Amino acid sequence: MILLYILFYISFFILFYNYIGYGILLYILIKIKRLIKKPLEPDAAFEPAVTLLVAAYNEEDHIREKIANTLALDYPADKCEFIFVTDGSTDGTMDIIRQEPRIRLLHIPDRNGKTAAINRAMLFVQTPVVIFCDANTMLNTAAIHNIVKHYADENTGGVAGEKKVISKDKGDAASTEGIYWKYESFLKKLDAELYSVVGAAGELFSIRTVLFQPVEEDVILDDFIISLRINQKGYRIAYAPDAYAMEEPSFSIEEEHKRKVRISAGGFQSIVMLKALLNFFKYPVLSFQYISHRVLRWTLSPLSMPILLLSNILLVVITGSLFYSAILAAQLVFYTVAFIGYQQAKQHIKSKFFYIPFYFVFMNAAVYQGFSRYLQKKQSAAWDRSKRSKTITA
Repeated sequence: MILLYILFYISFFILFYNYIGYGILLYILIKIKRLIKKPLEPDAAFEPAVTLLVAAYNEEDHIREKIANTLALDYPADKCEFIFVTDGSTDGTMDIIRQEPRIRLLHIPDRNGKTAAINRAMLFVQTPVVIFCDANTMLNTAAIHNIVKHYADENTGGVAGEKKVISKDKGDAASTEGIYWKYESFLKKLDAELYSVVGAAGELFSIRTVLFQPVEEDVILDDFIISLRINQKGYRIAYAPDAYAMEEPSFSIEEEHKRKVRISAGGFQSIVMLKALLNFFKYPVLSFQYISHRVLRWTLSPLSMPILLLSNILLVVITGSLFYSAILAAQLVFYTVAFIGYQQAKQHIKSKFFYIPFYFVFMNAAVYQGFSRYLQKKQSAAWDRSKRSKTITA
């Protein structure tokens, strides 16, 4: 009986803390920090030379828009270089890029994965700052300016931009993917002000070139590993919400599931590779952020969901308590709504009331498959472009 109470309250606490409580705690800590020390403003006049590095795989349908968007970025031409790496591509992506003399094309026919392509491309980067972004995302024109100004602070080793998921149908809650990223952006802002963003997203992030170290070619989440290894060197990752990469939601729930499973498998791989970050004594603030924001989401939170439900059912059966009955009723309603959202998603029907609970369950369920793929080493590091709706033009 005592074990049931323990399982119920611990699982409830983990879920609450991971998705709500951590954000509240961060907000309180930052309020306290501001009373002690005012945050530094980035230097808008700081303009180092920079390389924009784009990894593209079979992006023939979107690469013209990406090239136009890249050349429209507002930054001094004599301080900005563009490198597109298309290793392994088999369509006309390379031929299209070759038509633009301002862009340096790197291509080999072998497909060794995005990580290997980035490692190879970094050998050609000569500028002090490099910005990574995906081929299917469009950047706002001030993105480079808004990223590099943070490097005026010598303690900044990298800068994370913001990902914006944009749905053309404003009434469509596919935008739930966007809602998720809005919440993530809120947490990133708080993380950065406390100390550092915990893991940059590959859609748009930047590092000091000198801090780059080649990443193992079997790494799934190269952006996550690159940014956190910079943290391990004693530098922080700043956050630039005014530098953003825009993309459409996943084309279908199947495509989004494929992406979530891949991220989950990469998450478990990253936890093992970055196990030193679990040491609170060596990285007190960073470990707190890393475990609270990332590790719990890939480990205990997905496990807590079934434990909370099963322990709740048993407590109702054994005690007949109105309190536990109310909690169980709330859980059953939540999962029922999520199931309806799942049925709707299969038919490409999405309403926020049903889709948001479904997306929450969907994200956590993908972790189990990702864990299985990680254990069986079935998740390839080679990137497979997710099918998305028509690319947005900035």
